[in-house]
Amino acid sequence: MALQEICEIPVEGEPRKRPQFPYKSAPLDFIQLPTPVPDQKEILIRVSACGICHTELDEIEGRLLPPKFPLVPGHEIVGRVESCGPEVTRFHAGDRVGVAWIHSSCGQCEFCRGGNENLCDQFKATGLDANGGYAEYTVVPEDFAYPIPPGFSDAHAAPLLCAGVIGFRALRLSGVKAGDILGLYGFGASAHIAIQVALHWGCKVFVFTREGQKDHQALAKKLGAEWVGATGEAPPRKLRSAIDFTPVGEPVKEALKALQKGGRVVINAIRKINPIPELDYAKHLWHEREIKSVANVARQDALEFLPLAARIGIKPEVQEFPLKDANRALVLLKEGKMHGAGVLRIAP
Repeated sequence: MALQEICEIPVEGEPRKRPQFPYKSAPLDFIQLPTPVPDQKEILIRVSACGICHTELDEIEGRLLPPKFPLVPGHEIVGRVESCGPEVTRFHAGDRVGVAWIHSSCGQCEFCRGGNENLCDQFKATGLDANGGYAEYTVVPEDFAYPIPPGFSDAHAAPLLCAGVIGFRALRLSGVKAGDILGLYGFGASAHIAIQVALHWGCKVFVFTREGQKDHQALAKKLGAEWVGATGEAPPRKLRSAIDFTPVGEPVKEALKALQKGGRVVINAIRKINPIPELDYAKHLWHEREIKSVANVARQDALEFLPLAARIGIKPEVQEFPLKDANRALVLLKEGKMHGAGVLRIAP
């Protein structure tokens, strides 16, 4: 196709200017753009499904500033290879592939050479620095596309590309081991996949949600959480590790309070809507408690996690929407009313 309908973030003013609108019920508009053409080492993907992420809210509300407008958001992409650049060797037309948050990196710096492309100064993000998956087509360098294992539908595979992969990285950074008690703060798209990996590893999982999030708490119990409570509530035992999946600051402080000596809190969020409250060193950090952030994802995270998800038999809970309902889906996500992971159906 020469033209297709895709979403953009509408903004008035010059490129690179921070969006000057408050959150509204319809932040995305349909526009038509030419079908992208793959470069030498790129593949053109016909998108079938794209997951919905809090990062889209960060972009819409100005906490993340895209380098240009219009922008096609979306970074949990599943589709089929439509065509390949002349130097592509890893994929062929018709292959089913996925694309994650990492779109490209320099490939030359010490971080890239060490497998930590997520820390590269030239890190480019899908759906932020490059057009993403709220579209019929997208392009990506072949090194940053991943085979999707059989057994997953397109809709169930989409959340694995961000919610799953970033949760997997956070689990590894937490240092949690079999028999440890792991606390999960917030229980949305990423946490409901991470709990399945943690239980497979033999961990005990305590889940903390906002007061009154009964659907999220019920899902946590269904998936095997040993204890479920509200953020701020004291768990029955101290946590060895904790992961904060929320977009707000308070859970970080509460997680530190719930840690045992030598424990670690991993913050699995690119941006926080509000700051982490002031910490008391003796109360929150003494006895070698620590905080570690998760910065993006590296290629190896996706290459290891996707086959693991297939072996474990992870089944994401998904709530599907047609692309035309993207705005409604984003509102549900912002209000904490998304059940599991939201996924846009781009093509049948």
